[in-house]
Amino acid sequence: MKENIPIVFGLLGGLAVFIYGMNMMSECLQKAAGEKMKKILSLLTRNPVMGALAGMLVTAVLQSSSATTVMAIGFVSAGLMTLPQAISIIFGANIGTTMTAQLIAFKLSDYIYAIIFIGFIVYFISKSERVKNIGMTIFAFGLLFLGIETMGTVMKPLASSPVFTELIGKVADIPILGVAVGALMTLVVQSSSATIAVLQNFAAQPGADGVTSIIGLAGAIPILFGDNIGTTITALLASIGQPKDAKRTALAHCIFNISGCFLFIWFVKPLAAFIQYISPKGPEIEVISRQIANTHTFFNLVMTLIWVPLVGVMVKIVMRLIPDGEVKEVNAVQPKFLDNKLISQPTVALQLAVRELMNCGEQVGVMLKKAAEKIDSGDSASVEEFVKSREVTAELTGKITDYLAEMAAAGVMTEQQAARAAELQYVLIDIDRISELTKNVAVSMQTEKLVKKDKKSAKEERVQFSQEASKDIQKSMELVSEMYNMVMKMVNNEEANEAENLVKMKEKIRKMDGDIRKGHIKRVHKGKCKAGLTAAFNEILHNVERIGNSCVNLADAAEDGVRFSTFLREME
Repeated sequence: MKENIPIVFGLLGGLAVFIYGMNMMSECLQKAAGEKMKKILSLLTRNPVMGALAGMLVTAVLQSSSATTVMAIGFVSAGLMTLPQAISIIFGANIGTTMTAQLIAFKLSDYIYAIIFIGFIVYFISKSERVKNIGMTIFAFGLLFLGIETMGTVMKPLASSPVFTELIGKVADIPILGVAVGALMTLVVQSSSATIAVLQNFAAQPGADGVTSIIGLAGAIPILFGDNIGTTITALLASIGQPKDAKRTALAHCIFNISGCFLFIWFVKPLAAFIQYISPKGPEIEVISRQIANTHTFFNLVMTLIWVPLVGVMVKIVMRLIPDGEVKEVNAVQPKFLDNKLISQPTVALQLAVRELMNCGEQVGVMLKKAAEKIDSGDSASVEEFVKSREVTAELTGKITDYLAEMAAAGVMTEQQAARAAELQYVLIDIDRISELTKNVAVSMQTEKLVKKDKKSAKEERVQFSQEASKDIQKSMELVSEMYNMVMKMVNNEEANEAENLVKMKEKIRKMDGDIRKGHIKRVHKGKCKAGLTAAFNEILHNVERIGNSCVNLADAAEDGVRFSTFLREME
């Protein structure tokens, strides 16, 4: 029993190093090639072949089919991608993920520490962030192989264990049992790349004769099929709580792998013979790792070639299994685009944040317009409307802020991406402030005030602003509403330039502010307005002026290059 403890912990430790290295490599590759990844995704068209190609290339770069699958689900849930497009991406991702197994099949035992050292030196010496990420990628690549080497070393005693050999014999002779073992392993580890790496290492252990594999290629193939099925759990988990199209995308991933397993499970031995024919020749324990990698690639390539022309059929299947049902009312407080599962993909997450910010900006624009229209209505229901609108925008701006903060805390952004996130935060602060100030003006104008009847009396009476005062405030609100629309046009569109008009409008607001204040004093002298309303009247004008100042801040940001279209251009 005691002799098994080092084996168990050695296997778990090696697996931990492998998964850590693989995740680090994926993260560093994203930082080094994030913008290029957007260009790859821009290849996506209505053509399923191009979609599959995009999915394959992105997964090969990220070294993670789970990341690509989760990204596709996020795109669908945010409305950035259609269901057929997402499904074609997932088809391609299944091919791209086989790159990891192909890399693992290389025998790099003698070079592991050299790779780790080179990666560390590149990272340590370089001052360029991009070069540092390349260095960390090399370092993580070395860790990945160190984990593989550790697992291979501790597995060697297992080959001489009669109990373990007998157990493996049963798995090798019963393909469906092998599928179950592979699926269970991947469900636990949550990484098909990791379990396939374990399979490759284990299969490379010699049997009793010291020449042939302990399990053989025919015994390893069903476990490989199970690994492919088990990895679909990541997509299913990512779709929980997402729109129906996101769930359908995850279901398509499951159907792809399960149908492939069902198709190939009847031909395990012929498939093994074919893979052995096309793979490098040599002693089985020397070449079986490459044979397993080739089987993985062949399986996903064939299934992609089968399913790409049948994308429409797959869409109908998932639509039938997950029907539309009744359309639920959309909760205005819930973000339309933000997806926490995509925080680890900063290139995409930033674009979702931009779209949510544009959505919030539109709501504030509507709020300003309504305030200008209803400023003198005196309708108590309108007061409640503005309070609710403010609650919605406050909730949205808070969630966008949290989203950007979580991205920063995750440490996945490049310096350029972090700067972009800071720019979005800058814009968000002013949009949120305009929402609050608009609500304050609307509520102040439509709420009765308690003022003293005269200087001698202690009694108070309920009064409202005069019609003239309301119209003056309404004019100023119409002007800042127009100003806000102009500045948001600048922020939204890199071609728009309203700076000169905004300067003129700001000056017009300043002059109007002075005229309105003078007009109020005249009305007080004539008894048309209560003197006790002067403080409230000045406070409203001050809020209007602050709205104008925030609009100028937004215009300055746009002049400095903060344009939403810049973020989204490559995704349109």
